[in-house]
Amino acid sequence: MLPLVALVGRPNVGKSTLFNAFTRTRDALVHDQPGVTRDRNYGVCRLNEDHPFLVVDTGGIAGEEEGLAGATARQARAAAAEADLILFVVDAREGPMDDEILSWLRKLARPTLLLINKIDGMNEDTVRSEFARYGFGEMLTVSAAHRQGLDDLLDEVVERLPEEGTTETLDTDPNRIRIAFVGRPNVGKSTLVNRLLGEERMIASEVPGTTRDSIAVDMERDGREYRLIDTAGLRRKARVEEVVEKFSVIKTLQAIEQCQVAVLMLDAAEGVTDQDASVLGAVLDAGRALVVAINKWDGLTDYQREQAEALVSRKLGFVPWAEVVRISAKHGSGLRELFRCIHAAHASATHEFSTSEVNKALEVAYETNPPPAIRGHVSKLRYVHPGGSNPPTFIVHGTRLKDLPESYKRYLENFFRKRFKLVGTPVQFIFREGVNPYEGKKNVLTERQIKRKRRLIKHVKGK
Repeated sequence: MLPLVALVGRPNVGKSTLFNAFTRTRDALVHDQPGVTRDRNYGVCRLNEDHPFLVVDTGGIAGEEEGLAGATARQARAAAAEADLILFVVDAREGPMDDEILSWLRKLARPTLLLINKIDGMNEDTVRSEFARYGFGEMLTVSAAHRQGLDDLLDEVVERLPEEGTTETLDTDPNRIRIAFVGRPNVGKSTLVNRLLGEERMIASEVPGTTRDSIAVDMERDGREYRLIDTAGLRRKARVEEVVEKFSVIKTLQAIEQCQVAVLMLDAAEGVTDQDASVLGAVLDAGRALVVAINKWDGLTDYQREQAEALVSRKLGFVPWAEVVRISAKHGSGLRELFRCIHAAHASATHEFSTSEVNKALEVAYETNPPPAIRGHVSKLRYVHPGGSNPPTFIVHGTRLKDLPESYKRYLENFFRKRFKLVGTPVQFIFREGVNPYEGKKNVLTERQIKRKRRLIKHVKGK
């Protein structure tokens, strides 16, 4: 287990910029707008190869205890309570305005280091004198945006940290199922993740757009290991205006690409909307396994449930292979069925096929229903081999495959899906025609062939 360093402070003092500098990533959203970060975001700093440590980026503590600001502050306090070292980040340009946070840190009684950020272009001695009244024996000055002073900061952090910590990092076990919870804003993604974890790990609010970063958390359930990824809600491109939301969309799309199973969450009371179709399109473009979870099912009457069922069946008819479950993230109902569908979709998406079994399937499909004749010619499917997983991909070789109708391609997909019992995952076929090695080449006769041709023509004319 690695020691943990928590970055705490007021909004917009540069904690996320410092987090990205430590982890050498762009995992934390950075913007001039205060309050961009809300949930806890963990990463590993490996700048010192001999002493790696965990870093947690937190939202700004604004002194409010209600609404989103209060929830963000609680997340920051939870991160500080479990940290082995707290970096108290302040803004050099705004001066000492953090008395309330300082008072709380003193009561917390955790090892704390004062870090004065945004020092570029300023007199360090003057800035240090302004923050001297905080009573820290040592203060470090940095500019996270320009990587100024980070080497000294790293040395000081490593010196103060214990050899071992108490916080587990995200592991790289390939058997861990990666699940991304996606959907439009305010459908209950964070509430569901919190319910599965059994703690308030994500900020859940009725305010749409509460989640901005894609936050990954490891979990074990019934002897199996998972990585849950809570994502920001996706809206149609025309509705996305703020710069921060555009970055959130990018983070969500990256999470979809990196997951193995995407759980598309719908609001039972609102049914399938155009925004849900946009999210579903992103999952299909990535080729990821899909489970549709209809949330807030417990609050509907019998009539409303019938209407919701009919609407989902009609609007999601183009993905009949995706299993649909009804859940309540708030009360925890339907979670066992949800994980059953996740396991089935994951098993289908990651199944490894042998060349012999897929060729046998192609042979049976071809004999059962041969391709139709197009302009007097019939496409020939010679052989097939696996081309990858997640999604299952099959590469078919043959002749005249460009003329193969879309209806026959769908037939092959449905045949393979039924034969191998594939559920919850798209199936991709790639058709490749054999290349004629003599195409475009002219047969040049030798001198001997030319003379023989002339004698043959002379002989024929003589008769």
